[in-house]
Amino acid sequence: MAVRLSKGCDMFSIVLRNAASIRRYFISSHGESGWEVILEREGEVAHHIWYHDWHRVERTLAMFRLEVSDLTARGWQVVH
Repeated sequence: MAVRLSKGCDMFSIVLRNAASIRRYFISSHGESGWEVILEREGEVAHHIWYHDWHRVERTLAMFRLEVSDLTARGWQVVH
């Protein structure tokens, strides 16, 4: 599981489950420090980055929403 470096304001946070598989998507604003982006698959961090450019955050958020939509359409359940 990812460990966040500091407490920020969650902008997007969702956990999906399909049988034993779990995905976690997380975007948090940290003011002047930027935005923290985390994607976890099966408890392993697949993607963890800090962005300082809002347009990159927008693209990542759109990608997360598209992936979540696709997975839920295929039967994944929202856990959190």
